[in-house]
Formats: sequence, C-alpha cells, structure tokens
Amino acid sequence: MKNECGWIAQTESTPVRDRLSGLQKADWLIIGAGITGLCAAHSLAEMHPQARIVIVDRQRAAQGASARNSGFVVAHEHPTTDELLSHQGFAGYEVDTSISRAASIEVRQRIARHGIDCDFRDAGYFFAVSDPAKLTHVEAKLQTLQAVGASAQFLQGEQLQQKLGIDHYQAAIWCGNGNALLQPAKYVQGLLDALPANVTLYENTDITGLERAAQGRVRARGIEGLIEAAQVLVCLNAFIPRSGIADSGTFAMELSASLTRPLTEQEFQAMGSVEPWGVLSTRPLGATVRLTPDRRVMIRNTAEYRSRDLSNSDLQVRRKHHVLGLQRRFPWLTEQDIRYTWTGHLSASRSGQPFFAKVEEGVFAVAGCNGSGVARGTLWGRLLAELASGADSPLLASVMHRAEPGWLPPKPFLDIGAMLRMRVEAVRARTEI
Repeated sequence: MKNECGWIAQTESTPVRDRLSGLQKADWLIIGAGITGLCAAHSLAEMHPQARIVIVDRQRAAQGASARNSGFVVAHEHPTTDELLSHQGFAGYEVDTSISRAASIEVRQRIARHGIDCDFRDAGYFFAVSDPAKLTHVEAKLQTLQAVGASAQFLQGEQLQQKLGIDHYQAAIWCGNGNALLQPAKYVQGLLDALPANVTLYENTDITGLERAAQGRVRARGIEGLIEAAQVLVCLNAFIPRSGIADSGTFAMELSASLTRPLTEQEFQAMGSVEPWGVLSTRPLGATVRLTPDRRVMIRNTAEYRSRDLSNSDLQVRRKHHVLGLQRRFPWLTEQDIRYTWTGHLSASRSGQPFFAKVEEGVFAVAGCNGSGVARGTLWGRLLAELASGADSPLLASVMHRAEPGWLPPKPFLDIGAMLRMRVEAVRARTEI
C-alpha cells in the first residue's frame, strides 16, 4: 500500500528546489526544513537581514515529520498525578506550561504575520477516555489547569456525547485558552512559502556529518556538495544523529495514522452536526483522534520504538489497527472509507524534556519535541536563533534550564528497555486504542 500523508495530499506544494552541489558558503546554515528550521530561518533573517542564510533538507521541505503530526497546538499538557497543584512536581509543570503557552502564542503570531491559511481553530481540545477509570483526580486536575491559566471543564455522559457526536468516550476534560488545532502540512507549507529573500533552500540534500573548516567555520558534508558556514543550527529533531550528534539523550518514535473520506451530510447530521474537535488520550499509547473542519476523521493509535522504518506490509497491518479504532468510535466506517495512511516520527526523551544546547563553537541543536512539535518547534526555532546570535531572555533561560532530556542506556539495552516499556504502556492503554 502507498505511504501517503493525508495532510500533505491536501496541501498545494511548491516547485522542487535544487540540490546542494559543489562548495557553497554562507553566514548561517540550518539543517532541517521542518517547523523548527523554517522558524529559525525567519528569525535569523529578521535579526541579520544582510546575512546569507541557507537551509538544507534531506527530502522535500515541509513534507517531513512536521507535516505528518496530528496538528495539536499544545499550551496545556494533561497533568500527571505528581504535577497536580500542591504536589512536588507542580513547580516544574508550571514552568513547562509557561514555555508551552509562549509557544502557542508564537504559532498564532506566525500565522498572523505570514497570513497562513491552515484551518486554525482556537477552541481547545479534549483529554478523553472510554474507561472513566483512566481519568483520575478530576477535580485536582481542573484546579491545576486553571492555576496555570487554562480554561478547563469536566464532561461526561450525554453532555460529552453532544460535543463529540459519538458515545465511545465516557469522560473528558475539555482544555482551552491556548490549546488549539490546525492542519500541520498547511502550516509548515505556509512557513516555507513566506521565507525571506536572503534565505536559500536546497532540497533532497543529505548532510552526512559536520567537520571543522578554516577560520573556525563549520563544514557540512553532503553527498553531492559541501557548505561552509560560520554558524550551524541543527533542527532535525528525531533525526539529529544524522548530523553526527549522537549524545542528545533523545530517541525516535515511529507513529502511523489514517485519514478517512469526508463524512456524508447524513452521517454528519446523525452526529448532531458537531463542531470540529480533537481528542488526546490520558494514556501514552492511547488513540489520538480528530474530526476535521472538512468532516474527515483522523486516527493515530500506534506508536513504536523501532530501529527501521515501517515497510508497506507493516503499514498495512497498522492500517487495520486504525480500522479497529475507528469502528469503536464510528461503527459505520470501514477500511474502504480510509483515503490515506502514513507514517511519521517524533523525537522523545526519557524525562519528557528537550535537548537544547550549544554543542560546540558555532554549532547549536535542538531535539526532543515529545509530541508537542507544532508549538514547541515553532518557539524553538526562534530561541535557537537567538541563542546562536548571543541574545538572552527569561524565556530562553527557562528553556535551557529545563532542557535535561535524561540519560539513555547504550544499545542494545536501550532497544530492549524501550520495547518492553512500550508493551507495558500498550497493555495499560488497551481500552483507549
């Protein structure tokens, strides 16, 4: 079967850019043309309007992981028990939320500044479960969310069904005032289309490593060319090892998702003609589900730690898993109603915190979105550009202070431990898949 992202398929793409060839020189080099890399380019162009800024991407720009996520703009995470108000972890949760709120605002500012049409909906989303036992400490969570500036409301039974139009979910916390939804491929394509004139982009350019050049410059070596720059920003997230940075404390997770045909008018009316919505599970491996503005259903209910990408036959198996999840929620939908199925990657860390650092003189990098790549990736692009430019701010200081991804064991112990953990989480989330 074809691995085709439904978000990208519905987005008008731009002509293919040239590959990097020969020896190029630049003031700034950005590796990775996803959300973070493109936002870094915009910020550098604003701060250094006379500089030559180059971006390279291994494939087509704006068509990698940044375009393949579920489109949740995260300002307020679902708090864990340790993060509840008056618990020890609340102070960290409060700082992390202040960063996420700033990231959510950054997304809104980018959309407004560049006039990006990406189906942005500033209406919050739901932390929802089919098994009410999977949503605990409800009152404490409402108080915690409200203490950090969120709007939060508990819904259950018929009240929740009227919001979602289906009876699968039995309990939920709606969370707004910062949380939002968008079409990720349209958003990242909008960032690409708005690149300033002093930014040059090379596509289908695989950087195989970084090395030191003359006068303290950094040379990035590609298959067909070289580029030397005074400063390099590595914005590869899950694929940061491709630049030669092997000790970021982050690892890649592979996810797969499907997007259906639009619901018919009759199907939509039977659901109560509800507003578009998004649902995140309270369990790490529970399903992420959306009803989009064009009345399609998106489901993502697989997440795996893998050393190799899914094959087409592997993806077919995941698609059948999507069908099971769909039919639990929308019994009338079958596999024939799925139009697109695709894979994507996110960068995770043991602590849930990112790697955000000056790696060495002239080299700066970020990784570890932990599932919040739309908002945090947008903010990280600006903050990494500021760090590399010698700027400072309380927000940048907060990000760097929290950027402790945690220790990872070496392979094969990492592989064994991660796969065992995923199996445990899959069992815990089985009612929510």
